[in-house]
Amino acid sequence: MKKRTKKLTALAMAAVTAVSLAACGGSTSGEGGGASSGGDAGGKLTVAIWDNGQKAGLDQIVADFTAATGIEAEVQVITWDQYWTLLEAGASGGDMPDVFWMHSNEVQKYMSNGILMDLTDRIAASDKLEMDKFPEDIKQLYQYDGKVYAIPKDIDTIALWYNKTMFDEAGLEYPNEDWTWDDFYDAAVKLTKEDGSQYGTAMNPSNEQDGYMNIIYTMGGYVLSEDKKSSGMDDPNTIKAMNFVDKMIKTVMPPATVMAETGTDVLLGSGQIAMLTQGSWMVPAFKENEYIAANCDVAVLPKDPETGKRVCLYNGLGWAANANTDNPEGAWKLLEWFGTKDMQLKQAQLGVTMAAYQGVSDEWKNNTDLFNLQPYLDMLNGDLVFRPSTRATLTWWNMVVEDLKEAWNGNVSMEDACKKAAEDMNQCLAEEAQ
Repeated sequence: MKKRTKKLTALAMAAVTAVSLAACGGSTSGEGGGASSGGDAGGKLTVAIWDNGQKAGLDQIVADFTAATGIEAEVQVITWDQYWTLLEAGASGGDMPDVFWMHSNEVQKYMSNGILMDLTDRIAASDKLEMDKFPEDIKQLYQYDGKVYAIPKDIDTIALWYNKTMFDEAGLEYPNEDWTWDDFYDAAVKLTKEDGSQYGTAMNPSNEQDGYMNIIYTMGGYVLSEDKKSSGMDDPNTIKAMNFVDKMIKTVMPPATVMAETGTDVLLGSGQIAMLTQGSWMVPAFKENEYIAANCDVAVLPKDPETGKRVCLYNGLGWAANANTDNPEGAWKLLEWFGTKDMQLKQAQLGVTMAAYQGVSDEWKNNTDLFNLQPYLDMLNGDLVFRPSTRATLTWWNMVVEDLKEAWNGNVSMEDACKKAAEDMNQCLAEEAQ
């Protein structure tokens, strides 16, 4: 156990020297790990995640797994940036966690390089998994070249958090299902104080799925074409939506320098902003924040003022395994365990996060009485758009974020920033298609 933990820690420290697996373009594919003749040999499994708020619940689920199978496993939390650096270094150096999360930003790169265990035959032979109960978009996300490389872990949606105390002090009605983005803006103006002690809302260029993407798609724009070959950042409706965001940046948000240095969740939790669009994955952390627990609640996202359309971006993580794990049978059994209806239900009941398995997230909304979490489930029943992704998502998205920062900082117009983002994105997509 200590040896395994030290290896991961040492790997994380050395990972800054890792070489990138892929840039804009594609890469070669490889075979996943097969069954081991050693059965459950291989020792204690290491399970890597990046969200400390989910660890306590996952520890319970893993403890149940150990009790049922005799296979030991340890959940280790690694910060988001270090997580991907560690996996990349592990892929290059041959040492990785046994089981870990996959995200739409990165999964294509790992699937196409033969780094993840091929689960196709194992899933087909399983009498415990019901893959038809998982959302098709999330399942397809973790498939490559006809093979399956991860089991859906969760599904997430976006909702609107608001500070009840601030609304009460301003004499404003709480956000409701009739709200449009114009109503949101009007309230944000009234909740912004001239002395800079309080702002209506906050949003960074990196707040895409949990921020302005919802506004873009609600107002008729798009980020990525359906065939994934071209950018929609220069679409007139996208620019219209981003100009609306720009208006908020200039009038109801903290200075860009403040938002760049302080996470928007921290701004909400320290009483500096009155409203924040945020993902369901943040609920565990918000439950632990005394200020948010005492002052905040949740509503559905606003609608388009002209069409009445309300769009929510959604995504879902996947459980994957190292193709070269020393314990392939143990790693597979743990993945299978995570994907069963019973453990998906337990994940929801413990408040780990919304579960990917159909229907069980109704239990998730009851994991706390601090907030009304029903709006997150309501968003599942509205107009949903799956978070845009390609093989090189992170590459082109980092470019888009850097381009948008120029508008956030007031160096260029939002329209020019969007057009530059589209240009950079299209170049990357063209290289990826080669």
